[in-house]
Amino acid sequence: MVQQTISPIDGSVFEERVLADDALIAATLTQARATQAKWKSVPVAERAAIIRRFTEIMVGRRLDLGREITAQMGRPIQYTPREIDRMADRTYAMADFAESELADIPLPAVAGFSRFIRREPLGVVFAIVPWNYPYLVAANAAIPALLAGNSVILKPSPQTALCGERMRQALHEAGLPDGVFQTLHVTPEDADRIVRSPQVDFVAFTGSVAVGHAVQRAASDRFIGVGLELGGKDPAYVRADADLPYAIENVVDGAFFNSGQSCCAIERVYVHDSVYDKFVESAVSLTRGYTLGDPFDPSTMLGPMVRTSSADFVRKQIAEAIESGANPLVDENDFPASSAGTPYLAPQILVDVNHSMSLMRDESFGPVVGIMRVGSDEEAVKMMNDSAFGLTASVWTEDAAAALNIGDQIACGTVFMNRCDYLDPELPWTGVKDSGRGHTLSRLAYETLTRPKSFHLRTEH
Repeated sequence: MVQQTISPIDGSVFEERVLADDALIAATLTQARATQAKWKSVPVAERAAIIRRFTEIMVGRRLDLGREITAQMGRPIQYTPREIDRMADRTYAMADFAESELADIPLPAVAGFSRFIRREPLGVVFAIVPWNYPYLVAANAAIPALLAGNSVILKPSPQTALCGERMRQALHEAGLPDGVFQTLHVTPEDADRIVRSPQVDFVAFTGSVAVGHAVQRAASDRFIGVGLELGGKDPAYVRADADLPYAIENVVDGAFFNSGQSCCAIERVYVHDSVYDKFVESAVSLTRGYTLGDPFDPSTMLGPMVRTSSADFVRKQIAEAIESGANPLVDENDFPASSAGTPYLAPQILVDVNHSMSLMRDESFGPVVGIMRVGSDEEAVKMMNDSAFGLTASVWTEDAAAALNIGDQIACGTVFMNRCDYLDPELPWTGVKDSGRGHTLSRLAYETLTRPKSFHLRTEH
């Protein structure tokens, strides 16, 4: 059975891979188990050195890797090499944390005893990663898992099938033993069987809520950990005291970068009444300056969405919102490349929206945003929390105390002030509600990927 990667740029077949059969899946699981037993005995400093060498290799190939990302999922070429740079920020940070966070934890001395806590790797980690940021998300899951002494089996998205293979090649060149990091191209049904396998000790999944539920169900009969990062409907609140030009520039970018195909993209904006009209006018003007087209053109700012069906979902959300009274402010005719029946979709801003509309409730994952007027911080908090999701939220203000107070009231994993759509590798990446559970990155990532093992040694008797 063959898996195809269809480029959204022109609908051509970019790559084909033969899907793993039962024998290959079984062999991969067996090898992962066998090699992990040896890998965990490698000193943490040596593991970290391999990850640093891997990172250097990947950064050296950033331009070629960027071109492949563009061809596979359509992000403009002016941006794709930066994904490797951001990945490097994370992998270097996790390597820097590793020795201190994975060291034995000593306990106060007791005469005649030696006592300490060791962080034991879980074993085999199965990581299922998406196409929208294929290297960033894969690194979030795989790199700390490797540093912690686990082996990793990575299932990349069919849309970005090459990315796992490129990581495997670079890790091998960096000195990672064979079998410690492997990739598998499998059907959803086989992925479900792998999750259920007794040879898997932890599952890291990033993707949709529906598939997240399926992963959770598959793991439910076993006592293993499952990390779920499932997306969002992330809000921004622009207060009356915001630096308006700065807020407009960054909120618009947070909504439309990567054609809105980011789990932490801004999808809802609440603007204080006193600055609402100016914000909307300037945001629309800025959006009209975007360029949509061939992502290999260095001037293109918006490429195609990943597939026509994704663009059609956003088109449907927009049409239903308009039928319910929303007002679209961007003329699609200003973007000649935008065309029905294709993945090329113009960015859109809508006002006169409300929370009865799918546009303001359901994840769009596309270049569209709704803007609502609010009269107070209290109203903004109420609107921001009126969602099934809780990944990130941003507050745009010059008052840090106000931002902190508002942030304390928002049900989400990350609160931003005057920034958005960003992962700091020193902070845990986490969500609440339908945005998932568990966390990656930061020093806390190692708590998820290890288990405590107590040593209580009588030295005198």
